[in-house]
Amino acid sequence: MSHADNPELHKRLRRAEGHLNSVVRMVCEGRDCLAIAQQMQAVIKALEKSKQMLILDHIDHHLEDVTGPLSPNEQEKIAVFREIVKYL
Repeated sequence: MSHADNPELHKRLRRAEGHLNSVVRMVCEGRDCLAIAQQMQAVIKALEKSKQMLILDHIDHHLEDVTGPLSPNEQEKIAVFREIVKYL
């Protein structure tokens, strides 16, 4: 499955889109700055999670296409790499 077919990624991106639409609406309505900033933070978090998911999906589905089957030792190193990606 590629990222184009990943329903969880699509769900996260739609969530980010919804938060962003809320920010635009709140700005147009002249809503409180604190509320807008909080909603903007929700957009940022949703996009960060989507980005992580996209990168991990790419690692999971395309790395072996390039390298061939991975040994257990190599798989363990990739597992560590996947953990590090969470901090991007």
